[in-house]
Amino acid sequence: MSAIPVYRWRLAPEGLATRRQLRARGLRPGGQDVVAQIERPRHRRGPLVAYLYSIDRAKPVRPMTPAKRAALAKANAARRLCPQCHTDAGYVIPAELGTCVPCADLGEQSAA
Repeated sequence: MSAIPVYRWRLAPEGLATRRQLRARGLRPGGQDVVAQIERPRHRRGPLVAYLYSIDRAKPVRPMTPAKRAALAKANAARRLCPQCHTDAGYVIPAELGTCVPCADLGEQSAA
């Protein structure tokens, strides 16, 4: 098993990028293995690690298909639907509340 090179934060060589950096360029790793990693030291905890991929071997991001777009719209709509009053809240319902804000407020008032 070969070890991959480890670079300090902001000292990675040219030609390598993280997943987010690839995505900002409209690229994806495309099945390639991790080439290196960078570590950012943190006080009293282990370092933050980010994996690096070769920009030369990266592939373009696949375009969104109509079926994927429809599935994503359906999933996002479900996150906006209040399970208690069955209305579109107009925002993503917070997981902590589980319902839209007006329903959560009514629940708190009736519990008190």
